[in-house]
Amino acid sequence: MTAHEIDYSIYGEEMQYVEIELDPQEGVIAEAGSFMMMDDGIKMETIFGDGSQKDSGFLGKIWGAGKRILTGESLFMTAFYNNLVGKRSVSFASPYPGKILPIDLGAFGGKFICQKDAFLCAAKGVSIGIEFSKKLGRGLFGGEGFIMQKLEGDGMAFVHAGGTMAKKELLAGEVLRVDTGCIVGFTQNVDYDIEFVGGIKNTIFGGEGLFFAKLQGPGTVYIQSLPFSRLAGRVLASAPRAGGKDKGEGSLLGGLGDLLDGDNRF
Repeated sequence: MTAHEIDYSIYGEEMQYVEIELDPQEGVIAEAGSFMMMDDGIKMETIFGDGSQKDSGFLGKIWGAGKRILTGESLFMTAFYNNLVGKRSVSFASPYPGKILPIDLGAFGGKFICQKDAFLCAAKGVSIGIEFSKKLGRGLFGGEGFIMQKLEGDGMAFVHAGGTMAKKELLAGEVLRVDTGCIVGFTQNVDYDIEFVGGIKNTIFGGEGLFFAKLQGPGTVYIQSLPFSRLAGRVLASAPRAGGKDKGEGSLLGGLGDLLDGDNRF
């Protein structure tokens, strides 16, 4: 194996965290901000690039960092190493309610494609890159699914799904249509494209967006019920307005009530 062989345990239900057990000289890489706790003897190091062993030399590191910028992530990642003789543990927490999904890249042919903000941590040696769209429709209308991350190697990686996670096993030619933000990830054999919803009423009044993702098997697909963009949108929509009044959500009159109580400033 080129990646470090790590052991792990996942704890919790709605707000999970993963505990990685490191043997001497083993390491794990993680996104900045996902660290939770670690045993004494773990060395933390900020690294430039995607943390894989393939990034050799200065130009390799620049390329690895550039790939991360394109996915909207930080230039740097954090690596944690066990420098002592015995076993030591380090833990990483999910950023919002949901499930942590362990991915054995060796069992998936060495590659797994996921949403750009789904990656949590991985064994040292796993490469975190970008999966560019090769189809015009995906490039123009893919939204959240346009630029995805690809995890490559033969070690363990961990991704996060918001809300409840569903696993779908697609047969050859079987099609699944999904909201683009609800995709967590899929295996490399799955064909991914963007499809127009269709119909004038659906387009104007549907409220579900103009496009959805079309996933065609064979392969495995993981779906999340609560993408972070949807959660953030609901929080912002419910936030009080300037001046201390909320939107009157749940009232019979809604926005019309503001006119009746004199709040008709422009």
